[in-house]
Amino acid sequence: MRWRRNALRAALASALPVLPAGRANGVAHGVATTAVTDDRLSGAGGTAPAPDRPEPPTTGRNGERGADAGPGRPGRTADRGAPRERLRAWAELLRVSALFSVPGDALAGAAAVGRRPGRGTALAMGASLCLYEAGMALNDWADRDEDAVDRPHRPIPSGRISPAAALGAAGVLTAAGLALAARAGRPALTVATGLAATVWAYDLYLKHTKAGPAAMAAARSLDLLLGATATATGVRAPGGTRSPDNVAAAAHRGRPACLPALPAALVLGAHTYGVTAVSRHETQGGSTGAPPAVLATTTALAAAVLRESWGRAPDRPGTARADADAGPVARRLDTGPLGKVTDPVRLLVIALTGAYLRTAGPPLLHAALNPSPPLTQRAVGGGIRAMIPLQAALAARAGAPVTGLAVMGLVPLARSLSRKVSPT
Repeated sequence: MRWRRNALRAALASALPVLPAGRANGVAHGVATTAVTDDRLSGAGGTAPAPDRPEPPTTGRNGERGADAGPGRPGRTADRGAPRERLRAWAELLRVSALFSVPGDALAGAAAVGRRPGRGTALAMGASLCLYEAGMALNDWADRDEDAVDRPHRPIPSGRISPAAALGAAGVLTAAGLALAARAGRPALTVATGLAATVWAYDLYLKHTKAGPAAMAAARSLDLLLGATATATGVRAPGGTRSPDNVAAAAHRGRPACLPALPAALVLGAHTYGVTAVSRHETQGGSTGAPPAVLATTTALAAAVLRESWGRAPDRPGTARADADAGPVARRLDTGPLGKVTDPVRLLVIALTGAYLRTAGPPLLHAALNPSPPLTQRAVGGGIRAMIPLQAALAARAGAPVTGLAVMGLVPLARSLSRKVSPT
């Protein structure tokens, strides 16, 4: 019996060299083997790729590398994903999730001058969107060296978008914004030119100085005034001439048509100042003093929105002179900080102001307790999103509740998109 076993072993040994070789991944003809190459750099006994070595291509169903679903279909996934990746890169560069905080500026400005949104408001809105996106592209172009260290995943330092393309986009968007503002009239173009100059000055120089937050606040205030100016002066009568009613009644008194919107612009600018102050050095961690100060400022701004009248409103069609001088704000909010709580418009203002506090307050409180980079960035994102309910509250406060509700309808869109693309 022993000689039979020895003969069997000898026969098997002689047959092994002529058998076909198995796969090179440690599996021979469906039977797992233990002959796995030891690669201590991988940290997993050779079963995971080393950190400095790319993972091998995936194996398709037919066993050929690079084939995703059989013969004749190589590289299909890569070709289909390339345009999508480019689109995502531009969405990140332009911070498209923050775009929803822009239309409310023009709508709040229109409400502040006592006008319904019209052609001029739409043009101002388009100009604002273009100038805002120009600022985003220019911001990343100017910060490309800094982002290469702090945020290498950003589109420019990661190589997904070239610096020249970002700078070119900023120039084209700026020109488009000014062209849209010019269609709304010369006063609107004047305001838009100041806004564009502020944006470029901030991105290229002022952001790294102490004047940075003030410059950003001025840009947001000018954006609201752009909507007010374009709405008050950009509407034409059916015959093609400017309607006497829409050549602001304030003009013959020697004051700008957008002057009634100045208090709302200052409130929005103060909020922007606080958000910008918190965002400084957010990648290394914020300061311990900025979030509490901005939280106090946010509370004060909410109280200012709820306080009694800021002043006069412009003349409205079909409104008596005495009522026009008092304005809808004075008529509704002349009974103290809470006003007439039974007034539906007043209730709406209170609800929208509460939404503003709810959006901006908790992230600022968390950043005040722990000014780490993630919590600081979350506070900045909350401050950006809080602009929408603040704009809605300003519009409703000016006697335009429908406009306020329309602005508030942008909140779900902004929240949904911010989960995909960060607003900061």
